[in-house]
Amino acid sequence: MIILDTDHISMLQYRDSPQAFALQAHLGALPEDVATTVITVEEQMRGWLGLIHRHTNVHHQIGYYDRLITLLAFFADWDILPFDQHAADVFESLRQQRVRIGTMDLKIASIALVHNATLWSGNLQDFQQVPGLHVEDWRSAAI
Repeated sequence: MIILDTDHISMLQYRDSPQAFALQAHLGALPEDVATTVITVEEQMRGWLGLIHRHTNVHHQIGYYDRLITLLAFFADWDILPFDQHAADVFESLRQQRVRIGTMDLKIASIALVHNATLWSGNLQDFQQVPGLHVEDWRSAAI
C-alpha cells in the first residue's frame, strides 16, 4: 500500500497542472492500493476553515466555502485511513522512543506503520527519523 502525505495530495488537487498529470500517471501504473490518512484530511480542512474564520465579512468567506466543498468532493473518491486505537498505540510508542517530529507527522507515520505501507512525502528529513517507516518522495518524479 502507498499512503500519500499532504504535500503529494496537494499536487493532485491541481488537476490541470503538469505535476498532477505526471503523479497521477505514476500512481495509475502501480499495482498497490493508494490511500491517504484522516490526518491529511484534517490538515487541509483546518487550512480552509482557518481562512473562512479569518474573514468577518461573510461575502469574503464565500470563495473559501466553495473551496471547502471542492475539498470534500476530492476526498470522497479516496480511501482514507483512520487514526484508530492501533495507530494511537504506535504513536505513543514512538513518543516513548523519543522520535521528535511534529505531532501530525507522527500520527501519519503511525498510520503508515500500522498498515505496513510506504509513505510518499516531501518531508523525508522528519519521516526518516521514524524507525521502520518506508518513505519516498515522488514529487520530483512528477515535474
